[in-house]
Amino acid sequence: MIHRLFHEIRLFLIALQFFTRVPIPQRIGFEPAWLQACSRHFPAVGLVVGAVGAAVLLAASSLWPPAIAAGLSIAATVWLTGGFHEDGLADTCDGLGGAVSRQRALEIMKDSRLGSYGALGLVLVLGLKAAALAALAARSPLVAALALAWGHGASRCAPVLLMRALPYGGDPDHAKAKPLALHIEPTGVAVALGWLLLATLAAAALGGAPAVAALPWALAAMGAVVWWMVRWLRRRLGGFTGDTLGAAQQFSELAALLAWVAVLIGGTHG
Repeated sequence: MIHRLFHEIRLFLIALQFFTRVPIPQRIGFEPAWLQACSRHFPAVGLVVGAVGAAVLLAASSLWPPAIAAGLSIAATVWLTGGFHEDGLADTCDGLGGAVSRQRALEIMKDSRLGSYGALGLVLVLGLKAAALAALAARSPLVAALALAWGHGASRCAPVLLMRALPYGGDPDHAKAKPLALHIEPTGVAVALGWLLLATLAAAALGGAPAVAALPWALAAMGAVVWWMVRWLRRRLGGFTGDTLGAAQQFSELAALLAWVAVLIGGTHG
């Protein structure tokens, strides 16, 4: 039992190292099989990233207007992750934004240069996230911080679900050259959903009535994004790639924040 617990902690730390700039002691070790297994803890990594963003948002809200606080919180999470998911979003928009063949789309996504579709995707998604957080922060910095932290954790379930629903659709040689989790077992999905459940229960307890009202709609919004991406990627690529997993996280996070705003603020002003 203790050995199993230690192994799960090790898998979490490996996921944390892979998706953030947080240094991990070398004695943790690494095996290729662990990269596949650690995907079950993606939501936990998201909660860490979201907690940092939430702390920045709360601190900045005491010094600057909501729009600046929201921008700084997003900047903090982007720095902490090295723009990992944002890079996947940009590459996905570049590859799938135009009417090109599957092979050409994969070639575009492997190109490190940023195209017009990728730039537009980044501006729109990051801009909408900032606007949503600013709107929530204007209502209550605590609610905004909670939505940010929960959204980062919950949205990491989207890549997990995509890996379970779809086969790998990219270039196998590219996948071998760039470490990537290519599949996840049902038990891994269960663990990831367990993290989602814990995060949702904690958010409901901490956020009170506003969180209880917004969380079901935020979950539904993220579910709709996953459903849409499964259909879209199956049609365009025949499966997922590492870039599309990052895009799924970004789209899901945005959908969740928009749901919080729709429920708690709606079309009202002031």
